[in-house]
Amino acid sequence: MMTTCEDLNELTTTLIEVTHLTTGNRLTSSSSRGVDYYFECTVLLIGVVGTVANALVLYAMVVSKQHKKQVLIFNQNLLDCVSCFFLSATHMIILCNLDLTGTRGYWLCLMFLTGVNWLGPYIGSFINLSAITIERYLRVVHPEWTNKKLHKWVIYLAVVFAWVAGIVVSAAVNSTTTEVANGICLARIYWKSQAARIAFGIWYLISFYVFILLNFIFCYWRILVIIRHQARIMAVHSGARPDAIQFQLKQTEINIIKTMLLVSVLFAITFAPANVYTFLNHVTKVKVNKNALYAVILIGYLYIVINPFIYATKFDPVRCVLKRMTPCNRTAEPLESIQMT
Repeated sequence: MMTTCEDLNELTTTLIEVTHLTTGNRLTSSSSRGVDYYFECTVLLIGVVGTVANALVLYAMVVSKQHKKQVLIFNQNLLDCVSCFFLSATHMIILCNLDLTGTRGYWLCLMFLTGVNWLGPYIGSFINLSAITIERYLRVVHPEWTNKKLHKWVIYLAVVFAWVAGIVVSAAVNSTTTEVANGICLARIYWKSQAARIAFGIWYLISFYVFILLNFIFCYWRILVIIRHQARIMAVHSGARPDAIQFQLKQTEINIIKTMLLVSVLFAITFAPANVYTFLNHVTKVKVNKNALYAVILIGYLYIVINPFIYATKFDPVRCVLKRMTPCNRTAEPLESIQMT
């Protein structure tokens, strides 16, 4: 059945469906310098900045040998870096307004314009983020069990699972719901049934937002409880310089709180609008103003750009290496001491 222009306006893409619906003359018409054009340029810029920033963090982790010690954190930045690279490449192609007729046009739509190439690592980064949180929880709350059971191969298995699961989800959804009609790439429009569309919306919201948010709250709350309990014990049994020890433990507690709030609040804020819209768009036929939709999408994109700056300012080994790369910071900490942290 043919899809009318009115239907296309109702079935606008979402963050899980983040691709542009048009590739024809829309961006080169008389309104080419309108909201659509500037949105594509903004996303392209976000992708480039995110790629460079995450690449710098990856370089700093390799130089400081942290890529071997913090495998999941390294994988998190690698996922974000790959996602940003393909995000910028996808929107560069969109701006080029390539012809989508024939078999070549279909594969160009499926492999690039649907965003399947960057959505895979993008979704994988959510899974990896949960794995990082669980790993930290186990090391702090159950240290003895962790030392015996949490082997290296388990960590690498989590890394592989994040990549594979993200790619499978992205490829499965895109390949079964995308078509090219009249030279227009219609991404995630042709669902087998309304029930399938609703089921996916509910599953996606629970799996990639609600569960992750609850995981953050529970794990970091338990970590904070354990650290405060250990601080009290050490304060009672410490005989020498109790004030200094208590101050150091207090600073550790504050840093944990800051990290918890920073990660949780950033995730909750940046992904709440997009996930709410994704849910409403799949369950109901809600109509959203195009400018508001673009704002929702851009807020979600900002997470993968802000993430590397968090590591650059909060993760000591990365911060020290990046300082050494700055001409005005020649007195940065020696590389040997960075690698030992």
